[in-house]
Amino acid sequence: MAQPPIMSAQERLRALEAAKVARQERSALKARVRDGSLTFSALIDIAASNPVIAKMRVVELLESIPGYGKVRVQTLMDKCAISPTRRIQGLGKLQMKALLAELSQPQAHRGKLLVLSGPGGVGKSSVAKALQRVPEFWVSVSATTRAPRFNEIDGVDYLFYSNEEFDLGIESDLFLEWAAFAGNRYGTPAAAVNEKLDQGLNVLLEIEIDGAKQVKAKLPAAHLVFLEPPSWEELVSRLEGRGTDSPERRATRLALAQEELAAASFFDTVLINDRVEDVVASLIRLATS
Repeated sequence: MAQPPIMSAQERLRALEAAKVARQERSALKARVRDGSLTFSALIDIAASNPVIAKMRVVELLESIPGYGKVRVQTLMDKCAISPTRRIQGLGKLQMKALLAELSQPQAHRGKLLVLSGPGGVGKSSVAKALQRVPEFWVSVSATTRAPRFNEIDGVDYLFYSNEEFDLGIESDLFLEWAAFAGNRYGTPAAAVNEKLDQGLNVLLEIEIDGAKQVKAKLPAAHLVFLEPPSWEELVSRLEGRGTDSPERRATRLALAQEELAAASFFDTVLINDRVEDVVASLIRLATS
């Protein structure tokens, strides 16, 4: 293998500055693609005379297009026979033609992603189960390392993973988000979520607060909904009434709930869970507005 060139300190500084400028230029153009002010075909035209843009990876550019997540981009690239490492300047004429033809087709309506979170015991699971009966919604099934309870079914209530399987999922970037909670880990498999959104279904994620923040960072268009109890006394009553938790676990959940309630200001919408039916109606309005 050829040895890297020997560079002086000044040459290294110039190279680092050039790389920084290139990153900024690429970032600015991706932002324009993301907000719709620059089309993919127009960016290809820019790449013809701009070597900085020409060296962008195709996958990086496609993921900037609104509605194109990792799964959808991978499907598109497979269909056009484009390698995941291919750069714009390396696209063949047939690959470019196929890609532009696919992107020029009218896009189907993409569903809306709602993320429901809140303190333990507030009733998130009850809301999610009620929303499962709404035809235009799909409720994501989370993966967890927690052991199943006596009445839970694998693939219905949760996808039950071993710690080794969950580690592999993290390493392979299979999760849209994941978080540790009460000694266990929970994650949302990204492929199923993107598939349902592409089909035009609205998707609900019922996840913990840390996971909700991860989703917002990756998918700014996601709408975060924080579910609050009618009162602190009501939340205490619900947690005390749980027959599946030990007294020590309930005490831990109460202490955590106090911290979680302070996170409400981070969310796009706050709903009070007086009645499950009212919360479901509000979620439907948010998805269709």
